[in-house]
Amino acid sequence: MVSRSYSNLLELASGETPSFEHMNRRIPRIMTVAGLISDVVVVDDDDDDDHVESVSSDPSSSVQRERIIIVANQLPIRAQRKPDGNRNWFFTWDENSLLLQLKDGLGDDDTEVIYVGCLKEDVHPNEQDEVSQILLETFKCVPTFLPPDLFTRYYHGFCKQQLWPLFHYMLPLSPELGGRFNRSLWQAYVSVNKIFADRIMEVINPEDDYVWIHDYHLMVLPTFLRKRFNRVKLGFFLHSPFPSSEIYKTLPIREELLRALLNSDLIGFHTFDYARHFLSCCSRMLGLTYESKRGYIGLEYYGRTVSIKILPVGIHMGQLKSVLSMPKTEEKVCELVKQFSDQGKTMLLGVDDMDIFKGINLKLLAMEQLLIQHPDCQGKVVLVQIANPARGKGKDVKEVQAETKATVKRINETFGKPGYDPVILIEEPLRFYERVAYYVVAECCLVTAVRDGMNLIPYEYIISRQGNEKFDKVLGQGSSPKKSMLVVSEFIGCSPSLSGAIRVNPWNIDAVADAMDSALVMADSEKQLRHEKHYRYVSTHDVGYWARSFLQDLERTCRDHVRRRWWGIGFGLSFRVVALDPNFRKLSMEHIVSAYKRTKTRAILLDYDGTLMPLAQASIDKSPTSDSIRMLNTLCRDKNNMVFLVSARSRKTLTEWFFPCENLGIAAEHGYFLRLKRDAEWETCGPATDCSWKQIAEPVMKLYTETTDGSTIEDKETSLVWCYEDADPDFGSCQAKELLDHLESVLTNEPVTVKSGQNIVEVKPQGVSKGLLAKRLLSTMQEKGMAPDFVLCIGDDRSDEDMFEVITSSTAGPSMAPRAEVFACTVGRKPSKAKYYLDDTAEIVRLVQGLASVSEQTVLF
Repeated sequence: MVSRSYSNLLELASGETPSFEHMNRRIPRIMTVAGLISDVVVVDDDDDDDHVESVSSDPSSSVQRERIIIVANQLPIRAQRKPDGNRNWFFTWDENSLLLQLKDGLGDDDTEVIYVGCLKEDVHPNEQDEVSQILLETFKCVPTFLPPDLFTRYYHGFCKQQLWPLFHYMLPLSPELGGRFNRSLWQAYVSVNKIFADRIMEVINPEDDYVWIHDYHLMVLPTFLRKRFNRVKLGFFLHSPFPSSEIYKTLPIREELLRALLNSDLIGFHTFDYARHFLSCCSRMLGLTYESKRGYIGLEYYGRTVSIKILPVGIHMGQLKSVLSMPKTEEKVCELVKQFSDQGKTMLLGVDDMDIFKGINLKLLAMEQLLIQHPDCQGKVVLVQIANPARGKGKDVKEVQAETKATVKRINETFGKPGYDPVILIEEPLRFYERVAYYVVAECCLVTAVRDGMNLIPYEYIISRQGNEKFDKVLGQGSSPKKSMLVVSEFIGCSPSLSGAIRVNPWNIDAVADAMDSALVMADSEKQLRHEKHYRYVSTHDVGYWARSFLQDLERTCRDHVRRRWWGIGFGLSFRVVALDPNFRKLSMEHIVSAYKRTKTRAILLDYDGTLMPLAQASIDKSPTSDSIRMLNTLCRDKNNMVFLVSARSRKTLTEWFFPCENLGIAAEHGYFLRLKRDAEWETCGPATDCSWKQIAEPVMKLYTETTDGSTIEDKETSLVWCYEDADPDFGSCQAKELLDHLESVLTNEPVTVKSGQNIVEVKPQGVSKGLLAKRLLSTMQEKGMAPDFVLCIGDDRSDEDMFEVITSSTAGPSMAPRAEVFACTVGRKPSKAKYYLDDTAEIVRLVQGLASVSEQTVLF
């Protein structure tokens, strides 16, 4: 039965909690066992004494090891039923699985790896318990069993018909294209992610284990795990592209997926483009900003830093070199040499899955164009296209297959001769050693995908072309330097790392044909230099390097989990956690009211925008409400209180808005102007300022305002503010950085500071800050013999941090009474110099209203 702790997430997604009694069987917690893992396991239901026959095993060890739980849609296991039809299974490792290669790449005996995922084959419910036990004990694998109907709706439905096309930039513009959002498929997706979470919870030690989730099939899984274990050490790596915000925002459940991913500690992408698109989506849809600190990119999300990792995956060097040394690989190479090289033919090679994004037909059209433009290539150049079976199903796959076969037939009929077919299409599945043999012989490898997350085919080709001494003899190369050529699409993830490849736009058939010709006629010395450059990169950035680098960053990101306090907030798929310093706590009404009642001299400093008035208020009118005026007047009438409103706004605006508040002190323009009460004269808290610098700064700001739609300039008495709150967030942020640099450059010799804030860039006189104002106010009260024994300071942004720092550091000084009650409070749970927080402006207003009520009762009595 679905656990009650997750019922609200499923209810949010589907409106109904499905029943999975037959799926959620408990399996024993994994014991730490050292030793060799068998390569082949046979499960035989007829053998009551021993269900496992293992090739080899070692005695167990009790040594404690670090443990990583790797979670993916499929386990790195091949399962095969015995041909006699009995309930017997063969299990072997799938050596081509990235997850298995990842484990080998770690090469660390002190790290134990547990796998959680589905098997490719259906297992009858009556056999699932036993299969789970075998896979757990022998392979350290935890299988997730899904009913066929649920799996179809989850994998072939939501994953392959909705997420996968969208992430590859294909919009469902018409019903014929498929992929229209279907809520029942989304419900299946959430349900399956929940089942995965249940399986993980049966084996995880949440305080010690690291969890590494792979790919778009499990994008909401981080929310389920984070809800159950707030401190879980959680990494996620996306192996597909992440689309631009213009594409991604068409997804109806766009925010749910973003928030789910942000429940990870570390999110990995193959390229900067994919990471940039993700960060842009977070900015535009969630209002989040990112920073790069010492080379690490991080998003601040409710007090947590979610790190972003950019590193393309590599190949398993050991496995590929092992295949290259196999006798049958050498035999296949010899066969291909006789078929092509000995016949005076040059092989161009393409290896792709048969799907709509691999650009197979575009490659064929480019080959046709090459033969037309260069008749001398006819009879000499052959394109071998290996078409692996498609992973998905549907009308689009059948259309690609039909189109590919038709194009191959046309080219061969037009340019073919007896004993020569320009294109050889291989549709039957090839063994890995056979594919490697084609790599060895091919003069050039072509990858023309129109969109692909990574694509490791070029990496495999480079290492295969490096070859070994046996192949040097077979190919007649002797000891000469190795060479290889690559023509790759600029839309695939590996393209940025292959700087020596000829990069092409696969949609430009003529350009691809020209690139193929360039690869054929390029001088051997140039090919050798390009191959050497590629080989150096690929051989050092293998799958082990990738895995170790990701896990090191995950460990670094999770280092302070233990010392922080964690809260879960939100419901359903909007759930997230807040992680804060142990000394940073919510300001309780009871605590502050108690201190307020027993103190006699109080200083209250309140920010306005974002504190008493929400920043995101829908109304254009930002003036205070009548309730706010009444509340402030009540506080001011208490003879024990000195109440100050500290704002960045101009004194003219604040004078108009707060005219009814006779005893309210106002500090305008970050404290440059100060008035202790309405009838008092305005004072300046800094040196007299010469604003001639505005003649320099204002034209620069006007330039950026003209080129940034939605931006405005606010001219105050002592400062200038460029605001881009209504501009495009990405462009506005970019322009703000440029403007900041520009202003700093032209105002270098002026007595001003240039600072950026929440959607603003501000120029103001040097030596003006809310911190200096707070220091002056406390000194003024001390000089009047009114050293406060109660200080409340509330603000929401970076400029208020100066006030927090001053009043916190003044507790031991003469400007406050001994044992003064000090409350520095920020708005929202976030890193701050304040020791207290309240969640939003509504809570701030309730708190101040509560204090006003106490004062009102005091005045009455």
